[in-house]
Amino acid sequence: MNPALLTREALAQYAVESREAFEAELRTLVEIPSISADPSHQGDVRRVAEAARALFERHGGRAEVLETSGNPLIHGWFGEDPRFPTITVYNHLDVQPADEPEWTAAPFSFVVDGDTYRGRGSTDDKGPALTAFFGALAARRAGVPLNIHFLWETEEEIGSPSFEGGLHHHKGRLHTDAIVVSDTVWVTRGKPSTPAGLRGLKGFILSLETADHDLHSGVVGGAARNPLAELIKVVATMMDGETGKVKIPGFYDEVVKPSKQELEEWAHSGFSVATFKQDHMITGLRTEDPMKVMKRVWGRPTMEVHGVVGGYTGPGIKSAVPPRAEIKLSCRLVPDMDEASTMARIRAFVNEHFPDVQIHEEHGLAPFKGHVTGPYAAAIKDAYRFAFNAPCAFTREGGSIGATKTMEEVLGCEVYFLGLSLPSHGYHAPNENYDWEQASGGMAAFAHYFETVSGFQR
Repeated sequence: MNPALLTREALAQYAVESREAFEAELRTLVEIPSISADPSHQGDVRRVAEAARALFERHGGRAEVLETSGNPLIHGWFGEDPRFPTITVYNHLDVQPADEPEWTAAPFSFVVDGDTYRGRGSTDDKGPALTAFFGALAARRAGVPLNIHFLWETEEEIGSPSFEGGLHHHKGRLHTDAIVVSDTVWVTRGKPSTPAGLRGLKGFILSLETADHDLHSGVVGGAARNPLAELIKVVATMMDGETGKVKIPGFYDEVVKPSKQELEEWAHSGFSVATFKQDHMITGLRTEDPMKVMKRVWGRPTMEVHGVVGGYTGPGIKSAVPPRAEIKLSCRLVPDMDEASTMARIRAFVNEHFPDVQIHEEHGLAPFKGHVTGPYAAAIKDAYRFAFNAPCAFTREGGSIGATKTMEEVLGCEVYFLGLSLPSHGYHAPNENYDWEQASGGMAAFAHYFETVSGFQR
């Protein structure tokens, strides 16, 4: 190994020399509209998997596209020496739809604006994936004695429904000592943070049908049931729309409150209510207290209303009573909540109070309790400090990555996080972007992390 190639100065120069190649590879991936939620883009999902396989081969690695019952996985690697430890980096290459009118350029046209890269998937999650990849190239150039593997999936944005089955099927070739995920968001620029937990997700739809066609409100209004009004009452009975508090008995019973140590880390994470509102373009919050906001986003479960379907929505008013309606909802779950028991409580409550309302469950994701102690956790913190010259805080993340818990259970190893995205990068938003500061620093962080863990005993 040549440690001189892994100093901060050497890695900064490496990033400069690699920038043109990094931008070219990111352009290739971003301009493939790999929207896993849209069946019309299945060919593009397959195309991004093949592009990823070619990426490894172009840079001296090996890769294969692994089939599942749904979208494929990509397994790429540098090194398979049994004498060395193995680390696997997880990312995903599928993206959200991009049909918002606020896009200032075509969402699947890669735009370089100075040090900013724009396009759907640039930060979620193709940019961080390539950053880790170029960090691995730097470690390989320096001769780090480590097998560096990558596991990239193509259906994370739809809840990874085929991921667990794919892992079981290909488990024999995916053995690893630890996994690091680069698909998380810092609290703010200049203050590295990494999750010690992720919220889970359980979606469901409430529906009600009371007639088989629109009814004249003058003829039947007052006597006929109105499914829209009734479903709105159901939601208001389940939760307080002003505070967000869920009123279903037992909903919070399994919640593990953040520890004193966690709350201390959160308090020093650099979180700011003003920055939070600015980054997410929010005009109002339920509370302006910083710790209460962090607890609500990272440490408390939620119930959210996402959409109401039914009745007339065109110009003006159609004075009819709609025959049917539905409301789309989901709950974010925190450790140690169980999606099945949570859904059972919701179902029992609705069945008791509104027996003719139907509940249709959607795919769920379990919450994930992360790791904050041990050599791998210390290596994550050290990598951030080395690359960004700032201490890292263990926080939590309000979003979900279904693959994390699945990888721990199926592959039998711990999962850690070395994310690089920022709130201002616009996860799932129009004008999504990534930037060179995070990319170049991330390359150094990953290279340093690989160097550190290469010395761990197997």
